[in-house]
Amino acid sequence: MFKRTTTSSPDSQAVQAVERITSVLGSGVIWHGSINGSGGVRIEGAFEGEIALRGILVVGETGRVTCQNVRANTVIVAGAVRGNITTQKLEIRTSGRVWGDVITTAFVTEEGAFLRGQIRMEETVELDLEPTPETTPSEAAQEESIAQTQSIRKNPEPVIDTTQKLMRKKRKAV
Repeated sequence: MFKRTTTSSPDSQAVQAVERITSVLGSGVIWHGSINGSGGVRIEGAFEGEIALRGILVVGETGRVTCQNVRANTVIVAGAVRGNITTQKLEIRTSGRVWGDVITTAFVTEEGAFLRGQIRMEETVELDLEPTPETTPSEAAQEESIAQTQSIRKNPEPVIDTTQKLMRKKRKAV
């Protein structure tokens, strides 16, 4: 009687997968380096370096980020960010503080949020991120490459055994 039926398209499922937090930098951690790749990252500690993320970046209330450029599909700031932000969607919460310029397609802020810098709204934003894992060579292409390598070698017998072991390990890992 009160049951709600929803139909979810494949596109909405893909967005939900990207919008999940898959990694957390805890409140007691200080990290210098770079965060690249895809997935969701939540920073509660201190981070200094570069961030280029295909997914969501959440800077928690205790999070402190210092980057020349932060690039991610979605950025939510409840802590402090010092650096420029390029994103499709930026949300600055009440406790959020941003010092830097922003390029975005969507901007959300709560009362009490702080931004010192310029905001440039665009119709589309190019994040210039690394290719997604789907664009990397498939296992079939890798197997073909191994097979070609075998034909080049003089003694293929040991190589075949090694390749078969490698394939078994890949199957077990999956």
